[in-house]
Amino acid sequence: MKPIKVGLLGLGTVGTGVVRIIEGHQEDLQRKTASAQISIEKILVQNLEKERTVYVNRDLLTDQAEDVIANSEIDIVIEVMGGVELARAYILEALERGKHVVTANKDLMALHGPEILAKAAEKGCDVFYEASVAGGIPIIRTLIDGFSSDRITKIMGIVNGTTNYILTKMSQEGAAYADVLKEAQDLGYAEADPTSDVEGLDAARKMTILSTLGFNSSVDLKDVEVKGISQVTKEDIAYGKQLGYEVKLLGIAESQDDHISVSVQPTMVKKSHPLSAVNGVFNAVYVYGEAVGETMFYGPGAGTMPTATSVVADLVAVIRNMQAGVSGREIFKPYKEKKLKTDEQISSKYFLLLHVDDKAGVLAKITQVFSQYDVSLESVLQHPNQHNPDAEIIIITHGANRASMNNVIAEFDRLDVIRSIKSVYRVEG
Repeated sequence: MKPIKVGLLGLGTVGTGVVRIIEGHQEDLQRKTASAQISIEKILVQNLEKERTVYVNRDLLTDQAEDVIANSEIDIVIEVMGGVELARAYILEALERGKHVVTANKDLMALHGPEILAKAAEKGCDVFYEASVAGGIPIIRTLIDGFSSDRITKIMGIVNGTTNYILTKMSQEGAAYADVLKEAQDLGYAEADPTSDVEGLDAARKMTILSTLGFNSSVDLKDVEVKGISQVTKEDIAYGKQLGYEVKLLGIAESQDDHISVSVQPTMVKKSHPLSAVNGVFNAVYVYGEAVGETMFYGPGAGTMPTATSVVADLVAVIRNMQAGVSGREIFKPYKEKKLKTDEQISSKYFLLLHVDDKAGVLAKITQVFSQYDVSLESVLQHPNQHNPDAEIIIITHGANRASMNNVIAEFDRLDVIRSIKSVYRVEG
């Protein structure tokens, strides 16, 4: 049988793991691909002389992309170089030349997925991208195949390990956000510029991919409401814990009557919900199906070997399709018209922390505003705080639509007895 030859774009963290698995698991891979021998033909790198943590024959390395993309011997291109525009150009050219593609690039698939998948369908090629979301958790294949007979109504997940690490440390140690962020940077969990992670952009790109797959509609990044964790305080977390909640940065995608909403935001998660116990750099995705009910997928969301495992699993799937003569037939194509929910259709419970005048009658004015906009209250606590001369009121509402809550908050801004609206969080679980 003719060997399957692979070209690798990138030899960084993930690329190194891919080389280790392909070279170290040959017997296992052959048994899973009808005895196909997999060989790495060429690897694109930026620096040919750089010392690497895995041994690679010097003859395999190149700093010219054409040596991979235009190589007629190469059947499959694996893109693990990162970035968007250059990766997009390389992948489109590889597909144009009839090569199958495996990528771990979430930014690319969130921004240009439809274009890439359309080119793959045109050329009869496969494009698999399991590693682009949640590292070693096989959530993309699960949404496409495992839930193919069900109708998904909600996807809710912790899909960014950096922010989950930060919030976990703040919860467990009572530390301030800035201190934990610096620690995460020192440990390599957060980038020198952490904006993409802490402001929710990374999670938003992943939720774009998951909601498109889950709801069979073309969700764009601009459709995702995004709020990061940089304004979360240790006081917010402490009050949440007292009430039985943990703060998590959740991606939340919901579909009802074919209308969808997608958001990324810090959320109070009830401690009885499994997502509240997902700590550190781990990821988890919770999926609600009309038939199956509630399911959760948990595991490492990043790292060399977990992500590389997903990449090589996609490689195996490509080879099997090649052998069966069905390449390009698994390309996912959204078939439903995208209908976004209005604020009146988006409903959840809310947590509010208010700083108010410490005098009689304040609570009555506040509850009157809620009543005015048909928002009912689940619990109200007035909490003494020796560090704050104002009174602090903590409120958890029953389910309310976002339009009503926006009206409540706007009214609070005008209410003279409210000094500040300190925090507003969605509540789940």
